Amino acid sequence: MSNINNLTSKIINDAEDKKRVILSEAEEKKNKIIAKKQEEAASEEKIIIEKAQREAISREERIISSAELQARNEKLKSKQVILNEVFETSIEELCNISSDDLKGFVKSAILNTNICGNQNLILNEKGKKIVDEEFISNINKELGSKGKITLSKETGNFKGGFILEKDGIEINNTFEALVNSLKDELGLEVARVLFS
Repeated sequence: MSNINNLTSKIINDAEDKKRVILSEAEEKKNKIIAKKQEEAASEEKIIIEKAQREAISREERIISSAELQARNEKLKSKQVILNEVFETSIEELCNISSDDLKGFVKSAILNTNICGNQNLILNEKGKKIVDEEFISNINKELGSKGKITLSKETGNFKGGFILEKDGIEINNTFEALVNSLKDELGLEVARVLFS
């Protein structure tokens, strides 16, 4: 009986030893699997964080670039408004010239224009009060046989200056047209003076 007890005891001890070995191996495998998964998770986390950081930097750059572009556009719009105001002020200043200066402008512009034949002089309401038939007669004397200016009954819808018209073809010497024709030519220079 003692042999049976010894044998049973040995089987139990062997089973206990095997159980401890199996549990130890299982624990070791479990720890290895957990460690591997933690390593993978850490690597994945690093990749996700790096990607998020890159995306954040890229998004920040896009936002800054967009804001800079918007600010530049607003600045350009403001400069354009100021330039337009400068040219509008120029037109207003021209419209406020004296009667003698307006007559001098009309006379000089007509005599320096290569005209021929009969021309109608179209003036705005203010111009019609300043330029009279006697003034036109003096211009016609200086033109001689080159042409003849007739004061039009039509009243022009413009701020200042005049229009010469012959057979539906107009030579536009209104202050608006003259300033607008110089706008492209002088715009850069005016902008340089204003914004430098």
